[in-house]
Amino acid sequence: MPTITTPNTGIELFYEDHGDPSRETILLIMGLGAQMTLWPDELVETLVGHGFRVIRYDNRDIGLSQKFEGAKPPKLAWQIIRQKIGWPAKVPYTLEAMADDAVGLLTALDIGKAHIVGASMGGMIAQLTAINHPERLLSLTSIMSTTGNSSLPVAEKHAMDALVAPIKSMEEDDLVAHGLNISRNIGSPGYPADDERAKERILATIRRSVYPAGLPRQLAAIIDDGCRRSRLASVTAPTLVLHGEGDPLVKLEGGQDTAKHIAGAKLVTIPGWGHDLPIELIEPLAGHIADHARAASEKAPESAPEPA
Repeated sequence: MPTITTPNTGIELFYEDHGDPSRETILLIMGLGAQMTLWPDELVETLVGHGFRVIRYDNRDIGLSQKFEGAKPPKLAWQIIRQKIGWPAKVPYTLEAMADDAVGLLTALDIGKAHIVGASMGGMIAQLTAINHPERLLSLTSIMSTTGNSSLPVAEKHAMDALVAPIKSMEEDDLVAHGLNISRNIGSPGYPADDERAKERILATIRRSVYPAGLPRQLAAIIDDGCRRSRLASVTAPTLVLHGEGDPLVKLEGGQDTAKHIAGAKLVTIPGWGHDLPIELIEPLAGHIADHARAASEKAPESAPEPA
């Protein structure tokens, strides 16, 4: 699969393009420090089976997309202090720039409008595409994400500790152990992952790319973006919010708050679902996404995709 340079941000992104290019596009945006392959192949295939063209890609600073070598993120405690007292942020790039990457990818592929689907940080990026580029959306789906409001419940300690824990070494065994620890601490309590399957997926991921330096820079972008509540009031795209009732990393209240601040948003919560995409939920999640996309297009036939 190819890389492509976005015409607006000049960032080289690695992407995959699945399905019939004449169909409406679903653009999948992944989360913090996560490669596009965290969107399970089974989910991509199921969405294609629902009649969509499906594109997934590596965000900047992760996977096989462009890296920001040498760009130092601010110390997180100092960044939070600067934000609280209203001082300007000093970050290598912003979450809005990452949303511009998503739109730039569509433009480079000559896709005028798409159904934008984002998970976790990808949900925040998807929200910002809807805020800043409303003309490019057929619909918005925000998954296991939040508004960024500081009054919302924070992640459970074990989940955040696992996510930001230092990697013992770059040896494959240590990388696998690190990945398994994250999987066990943020995964779905109602759909525990099989360790062998999880290990296989983690091995495939680290053999594709290992780049821990990008995570703190992306995390800095999340903190810098702050609360989106007031900005979400401008969203006009038909919106679906999907969230797990057992999510230990981005608590259920984050999804509830997102739906509350987008006019007409539909909220669907699933018992036992955590902060992952378990195989048992692929069919229902794909069904929710596809049904929402079709309904959005039926309500606004004049919004059919046009060349960028």
